[in-house]
Amino acid sequence: MRTALLILILAASTTAKTGLASDQPEVAKRPQRVLLLGQKPDSHPTTTHEYMAGVRLLAGMLSRTDGIQTIVVQADSPWADGPEMLDGADAAIVFLTEGARWVSEDPQRLAAFQRLAKRGGGLTCLHWGMGTRESAPIADFTLLFGGCHGGPDRKYKVATMTATPAAQPHPVLSGIGPFEVRDEFYYALKGPDVNSNYRVTPLLLVPIDGQDQSVAWACERAEKGRSFGFSGLHFHENWKLPEYRRLVLQGVLWTLERAIPDNGIPVEVAPEALALPKPATK
Repeated sequence: MRTALLILILAASTTAKTGLASDQPEVAKRPQRVLLLGQKPDSHPTTTHEYMAGVRLLAGMLSRTDGIQTIVVQADSPWADGPEMLDGADAAIVFLTEGARWVSEDPQRLAAFQRLAKRGGGLTCLHWGMGTRESAPIADFTLLFGGCHGGPDRKYKVATMTATPAAQPHPVLSGIGPFEVRDEFYYALKGPDVNSNYRVTPLLLVPIDGQDQSVAWACERAEKGRSFGFSGLHFHENWKLPEYRRLVLQGVLWTLERAIPDNGIPVEVAPEALALPKPATK
């Protein structure tokens, strides 16, 4: 971890001295660095909110793409290295407890996320990584990620349902058709202010209480940069669905402005990659 952190800090320092990466050919050739931020288990039952297993699986899929360097981090607070690591990254994926609150709980952490967004970095949030029980963090979080499951009026439901790609074609949805899944979906999500000039596109719809609800989105931020969010993945078991793996993988790559083939990206994984670590024996 110290070696990876040193590389990131040096890269951030070089960018600060010489300008944006796009202005420097030698910097532009380096791999795009993706931080995958998980945490240790929270109070949820085993096999749910399995953050570290999820980000490791996703890192393995991302690493197949040329020109991408994945860095998996257990970002339990206080996560003192966080601002420096974010300053050296091209994208960040947040899959952890109450992510919206977590982003804002440290002013330096929030400022680092804002710097990443300002320079056009990709941002992704998954399940409780878009959450906050309190309302205060919602505004800052939606300006970064394009959506939030937040506040005392937040809504969620566990059910088996058919998930359907939104009618509007989008690269993130390439190779994905309707599929059945049991999950805890957050819905009626908070979004950026209507006057923010953000372009938020619903990606995946599920029927809840007689109405199609958007549970995944792609966001083109007002200044520059892209964000992706998916409110599923309560159950680790759902990573076994190729539609889930493809949706998340392609969502992250879209935030990095990578091309996605019309038939989607292959997402085969070995069975052991989907398995959870065995509990430690006493």
